[in-house]
Amino acid sequence: MHKILAFLIFMGALGAHAQNPSDKIMAGADRIPVYLPLLKGYSVGIFANQTSMVGQTHLVDTLRKLGVNIKVIFGPEHGFRGTADAGEKVGNYTDPQTGIPVVSLYGGKRKPTPEDVKDVDLLLFDIQDVGVRFYTFISSLQDFMEAAFELGKPLMVLDRPNPNGHYVDGPVLDLKYKSFVGMQPVPVVYGMTIAEYAMMIAGEKWLNEKANARYDYYRTAQNSVDTPFHFQIIKCAGYTHKSRYELPVRPSPNLPDIQSVYLYPSTCFFEGTVLSEGRGTSRPFQVFGHPKYPENLYSFTPQPNEGAKKSKWYGEICYGWDLGGTPEEVLKKTGSQLQLKWLIDAYQLFPDKENFFIVPKSGKLEQSFFNKLAGNNDLWQQIKAGKSAEEIRKSWEPQLNNFKQIRKKYLLYEDVE
Repeated sequence: MHKILAFLIFMGALGAHAQNPSDKIMAGADRIPVYLPLLKGYSVGIFANQTSMVGQTHLVDTLRKLGVNIKVIFGPEHGFRGTADAGEKVGNYTDPQTGIPVVSLYGGKRKPTPEDVKDVDLLLFDIQDVGVRFYTFISSLQDFMEAAFELGKPLMVLDRPNPNGHYVDGPVLDLKYKSFVGMQPVPVVYGMTIAEYAMMIAGEKWLNEKANARYDYYRTAQNSVDTPFHFQIIKCAGYTHKSRYELPVRPSPNLPDIQSVYLYPSTCFFEGTVLSEGRGTSRPFQVFGHPKYPENLYSFTPQPNEGAKKSKWYGEICYGWDLGGTPEEVLKKTGSQLQLKWLIDAYQLFPDKENFFIVPKSGKLEQSFFNKLAGNNDLWQQIKAGKSAEEIRKSWEPQLNNFKQIRKKYLLYEDVE
């Protein structure tokens, strides 16, 4: 355990090790006796979405029944209830189920303002992550942390298991390609829970200057009646990075099951190409293709649906690949690594290679969505040059090994190695 960070964490038993079934794992939110005393008597603002569950009940409803005074709810991409499209702007509203105001942090702004938290004593973050750099909830976490630290509001992070927490892989982001789908120099798959990630971006001083300075103060600041904590992590119980964890709630509209979650690190790259990545089907990120591929390949027809009202090739037959199967079969296909085979094969078979990658109107490659996903321009060029998966993976090693050393400092749970 990194000594500097030890004061932040409610430890709790780690429980069993490899192959823990999901029902033996407790997310931080489930450990109510540990954190409820820290919230009672204070007004609270909660950053949450549809994954913020305690058993079968939403965290907001659970805490209200326990007497916690929730003043405001903050919602991320897809909204507080998780029904908006990817990238769709969401406005502020009053939650009809609770009457609590909901402030969108994925619309006109990404951080709470002083006005938003003027009546709030403490802030709480509880959102399920899937352990992939371009899954935007870690970017929302960073913005929320910066706002909490800048505004002097104590912040509690309720940890949740990472379903892709059993490996680390992919290119490390070059900050030249920094965007909301990649804000920090981490690989595509970083093998950390969201609380471990929060500790890392604070400990490595990857926040903005004011937030970093506040974090330095927090490391020695004393708690008080007015401030029961400064930056508090509530760990999972019964979880390690060897654990197998299937999500009880879909984390977003286009990750409907664990198969899509397992494949997402490898197949999300198709969002930066002219291929359909399966949005508008029942199995996004498990199927991908294009109308120009040979008709003897697997076929599917994307159609508008909840969470994917707009995307590529709606109403047209696409031919391509089906990577689906049981969770065990799909996990075996990934091999616990970012698989380049499917991207390379799709490029090599595509009849119009000059138009495979989507080029921004500006012509600036750092603005290409594919390069934002990759975190560099190298992967695009390597695929065009016909490099093998082994050659490409070899180029990742120096930065990947350096990140792994950073990562180790912030792990709260037994690692896979």
